[in-house]
Amino acid sequence: MSAVMFRRAVAADLAAIVGLLADDALGAAREDAALPLDGRYTAAFAAIDADPNQMLVVGEEDGTVVACLQATFIPGVTRKGMWRGQIEGVRVSGGRRGAGIGREMVLFAIAECRRRGCGLVQLTTDRSRGDARRFYEDLGFVASHEGMKLAL
Repeated sequence: MSAVMFRRAVAADLAAIVGLLADDALGAAREDAALPLDGRYTAAFAAIDADPNQMLVVGEEDGTVVACLQATFIPGVTRKGMWRGQIEGVRVSGGRRGAGIGREMVLFAIAECRRRGCGLVQLTTDRSRGDARRFYEDLGFVASHEGMKLAL
């Protein structure tokens, strides 16, 4: 296996990122990887790329994007002004799952949170993703809160 390099995403990675997001049962119902990409993806990428508190990460292997995640760095007044890292959209290419890429990518994001002075890292995972929950627990995450969402 060749090494996977983790780096900040560039615009040329966007189609591969959307493809990864669409490549599972939940993503297939909410993403559209058809080319040309929906302009909302391009606008979202531009906003993320311009925001210093956002980082879209890709894992690249032999010139191919095989993984992605988004990290957000959130300032807060609670906990004495502590910053938090939020990890979302973690995906690894179907053919590369189980090879440790997701673990290394999340550890890369955690290290970036530490570097930026975050006091904790948080994430959510869909209740239907039992394997994902076990994956995060193995990395030390604890299900300490009940997450809620309101679709708008």
